[in-house]
Amino acid sequence: MNDGSPPDPTPLGRKLLMELHVNGETQEVAFLPHETLLEVLRERMDLPGTKHGCELGECGACAVLVDGRPELSCLRLAIECGDAEVTTVEGLIRDGQLDPIQEAFADLGGAQCGYCTPGILVTARALLDENPSPDRDEIAEALSGNLCRCTGYLQIFESVEEAARVGAASSATGEVTS
Repeated sequence: MNDGSPPDPTPLGRKLLMELHVNGETQEVAFLPHETLLEVLRERMDLPGTKHGCELGECGACAVLVDGRPELSCLRLAIECGDAEVTTVEGLIRDGQLDPIQEAFADLGGAQCGYCTPGILVTARALLDENPSPDRDEIAEALSGNLCRCTGYLQIFESVEEAARVGAASSATGEVTS
């Protein structure tokens, strides 16, 4: 029954075409208005590093950086990210080089099965950007929203500490690491 009002310009079944700024590039992406950032990254932009976890905001597997701050992409609508810079785990790689946090995880066994690792990596990167020399308690607090079922977290904490040491050493020598 038509009550004479104009139709909704973006009904739920109709895709939007929008520019998103992801990993330093601007891309035009078509998606449904109700799709989460997680869904758009994985299914529309072919960035599978961000993982589907609980989809309730409790596990941290879907964490990405939005304007440099960790956010759970399962709880954020993609349509809300038009003016934001989004960084996924794929975006941590610069000029073909792994980020020091990625190298430390690989070298020290910070990743076990790897499912939670992308969310932990981007969260740790945000921590190190804000606090280049965190202590163990600060690392534990920053990563408290990221659940890992495979480790006892010791190797994860050690990996973040190593990345901080590498960053401090690079800063002292003037090298750019990230």
